[in-house]
Amino acid sequence: MTIDLKGRNAVVTGAGAGLGRSHALALARYGARVLVNDLSADGAEAVAAEIRASGGQAEAVACSVTDRTAVAAMIDGMVERWGSIDILVNNAGILRDRTFANLTLEDFETVLDVHVMGSVITTKAAWPHMRAQGYGRIVFTTSSSGLYGNFGQSNYSAAKMAVVGLMQTLSLEGAKYGIRVNCLAPSAATRMTADLYSEDDLKGLSTDLVSPGVVALSAEDAPTRVVLLAGAGAFEQAHITMTRGVWLGHVADAAEQIQARWSAVGDRNGETVPESGAAQYNHEVRHPDRADARARVEA
Repeated sequence: MTIDLKGRNAVVTGAGAGLGRSHALALARYGARVLVNDLSADGAEAVAAEIRASGGQAEAVACSVTDRTAVAAMIDGMVERWGSIDILVNNAGILRDRTFANLTLEDFETVLDVHVMGSVITTKAAWPHMRAQGYGRIVFTTSSSGLYGNFGQSNYSAAKMAVVGLMQTLSLEGAKYGIRVNCLAPSAATRMTADLYSEDDLKGLSTDLVSPGVVALSAEDAPTRVVLLAGAGAFEQAHITMTRGVWLGHVADAAEQIQARWSAVGDRNGETVPESGAAQYNHEVRHPDRADARARVEA
C-alpha cells in the first residue's frame, strides 16, 4: 500500500540536523508540507531550503520547544497559513550525560524540560486544532535508554520513559477525535551520539534508515499506542506487559510468599498488554487464582 501525505501539514521539531532533518525530508518526499523547527535559525532554514529545492513545500521557524509563547505562535501561525496541522513529530532533544552520583539537579531538570515539557508544550499547542479537525498523527521520540536503561543516562532515561506514559494516555484520549499517537525509539548516528560511540559502532546507523518509521506512523492508516524501535534498517515493536502473576489474598505472610515466588510472579507465560491502567486493577480484583480458589471452596 502506497503512503500518500499530499495535502497533509507536518511539524518536525529539532529538525535542523540529524534525525529531525531526515524526518522532515522523508515526510516531504511523501508529499507533506513541512514546518521545520529548530533552535538554530540557520539550520531550520537550510533544511526547509533543501525541501523546496527538491520540489517540496516547507517553511522554517526557529524557537525552543520550551518557549510556550513561541511554540503557540508557531503552531497557530501554521494553521492560519496552511489550514491545518495534521502531523507532529516531537524530535527535539539534548543530552547531559553523567552518572547519577555526578549529575547535578540542574542537568537533570534541563533534560526533562526539553524532552518532556518540550513535547508537552508542542503537543498542547497542536491538540485543540487536531481535535477540531478530527484528525491528527503525533509521534513522540522515546529511546532504548528509557525503555531498558543506559549507564550514565538517568536524566535522559527518565525523560524518554515519561513520553511513553504521555503517549499511552493521549492515544486513549485522542481516539474519538481521530488522533493517533505513537512513539519512535531510534538508533542512529547524530550529533547527540557523536561522542558516545566509536566510528565503527556508528557505521550503518544512518538517520535516513530510521525515518521510514516516522512516515509509517504519520500515515492515514497508522496504528496508535505503538512503541516502534528503528535503527540500521531494522524495525521492532516494544511492549509494556503484565504477567499473570499470583494471587495471595489477605494472608499474614504475603511478603514472604512474594519473596519465595518471584519466578511465578515474573513468569511471562500468558502475559498481556493491558488496554489501559485500569486493566491492572481489573486483573487483580478478578485474578484467575482467586477464581480458582473460590471454585474449590464452593465445590
